[in-house]
Amino acid sequence: MGRCLFCTECTRACPEGAITMTQEYRLAARKREDLVVRSFQQSGRAEPRAKALDEKLKKLFGRSLKLRQVSAGGCNGCEADVNVLSTIVFDLGRFGIQMVASPRHADGVLVTGPVTENMSLALKKTYDAIPAPKIVIAVGACAISGGPYIDHKEVRNGTGDVLPVDLYIPGCPPHPFTILDGLLGLIGRLEEQGRVPK
Repeated sequence: MGRCLFCTECTRACPEGAITMTQEYRLAARKREDLVVRSFQQSGRAEPRAKALDEKLKKLFGRSLKLRQVSAGGCNGCEADVNVLSTIVFDLGRFGIQMVASPRHADGVLVTGPVTENMSLALKKTYDAIPAPKIVIAVGACAISGGPYIDHKEVRNGTGDVLPVDLYIPGCPPHPFTILDGLLGLIGRLEEQGRVPK
């Protein structure tokens, strides 16, 4: 799913009907290899993928997480869906998660876009300015794998070529529910509400 643009062309081209698109929004994963779709439950819903941080980091970030968002050459689709999380509909702040203006005030960086060569150094400097411990979240197919720009000479094929990634949120762009579910899963807020098996 890290390379999927969710265009549905594969579902139309599949002669067996083996590939289908669903309304599932719980798609985030802590490890890149967990983005590979292997099977679905009988209900047709994917297993929740975003596992919480270890206990030490969960204690630090679980009640208040500040993120610096970096648009690393994207088309603004992912950026728009990240921004909508601050509106009254989603109200990201009520979960203790906020986007901040300075990396010095951040606990981590949320990256969108394929990480162009022109943005690579800026992204690395942003990451270096965040005090340790810090986390990295790649949002969208571009930030995960380069998206439609994969292997182009002017892009780095995603965040993982520049920084160590702690959470992958697939989509092109990911739905705001997918982003929110991934963030809440990362800080262990879904476990507290009994939505994810421990």
